[in-house]
Amino acid sequence: MNVHGEPWVIEYNCRMGDPETEVVMPMLQTDIVALFAAMDNGTLIDANISFSEQTCATVMAVSGGYPGDYQKNIPIYGLAELPPSADSIIFHAGTKQTENGVVTNGGRVLAVTSYGNTIPEAVAKSKKILEKISFEGMYYRKDIGFEFA
Repeated sequence: MNVHGEPWVIEYNCRMGDPETEVVMPMLQTDIVALFAAMDNGTLIDANISFSEQTCATVMAVSGGYPGDYQKNIPIYGLAELPPSADSIIFHAGTKQTENGVVTNGGRVLAVTSYGNTIPEAVAKSKKILEKISFEGMYYRKDIGFEFA
């Protein structure tokens, strides 16, 4: 973080979090189980690891009030009507299946990851899907990817 021109470290992670994983792992074209097996038997150095030439972008839909207080058990609309897509993946983060349908169950509710030839194209695909999904208090950032345009 930049505070009055001085760098400040506010967090240091030794692992990828959800949003990082949801954008990086879809790019992996190598069978991840084979990579785990190679790690286990000491042959990872010989593995041929490949990634997609496309790019991915993830946009996270969050509950109103997140990261502070937010309500749970709010019905989510539009998921069942979405057509299958080879270009996008919807990750359920803070959701719960009930007898009446899918409801919110956390602050980070859904992550939509999409492929594109550019970051702005991938972001646009994710936002297009999020425009078809709704729940009371739903929020997602609309400024993601602009620095790469």
